[in-house]
Amino acid sequence: MTYNFTPRGVCSRQMTVEIEDGKIQDIQVLGGCPGNLQGISRLVIGMPVEEVISRLEGIRCGFKSTSCPDQLSKALREAIGQ
Repeated sequence: MTYNFTPRGVCSRQMTVEIEDGKIQDIQVLGGCPGNLQGISRLVIGMPVEEVISRLEGIRCGFKSTSCPDQLSKALREAIGQ
């Protein structure tokens, strides 16, 4: 399943997540901090969706109430219907 998500409150503009058998197969992010987001994407590929959510949920970026990793956790929750 491929899921597209528009993040809110962060620099990234679009996230596309591919999930198969409950595991992340690919993540593409437009905008944001390229190096950090590429690193996060590579680290979570192959991980179960629920584990990624639990690790990234609630991370903040400076004084913002959210971050790109937190927005990714929201995208994953929506993708799996939580």
